[in-house]
Amino acid sequence: MTTPPNKPDPSTESETFDSPAEIREGWVNRRRTKIIAEIERNRRGEYTVPTWVLAAVLILLVGGWLALMVFG
Repeated sequence: MTTPPNKPDPSTESETFDSPAEIREGWVNRRRTKIIAEIERNRRGEYTVPTWVLAAVLILLVGGWLALMVFG
């Protein structure tokens, strides 16, 4: 005869459900930690320019150069 699989007793399980306020507080704390870390990196000189800014500058330069060639 086989024994049934061990099932945990529901009375001993402690499921914790976070309230929306606790979830929001955790998100705020993680966000604050990320911002502080970024500021510290920038103060050490490890800042980087976002890729979209570099792409925008490249487009402006190429567009300006083409405008000079066409209209100049």
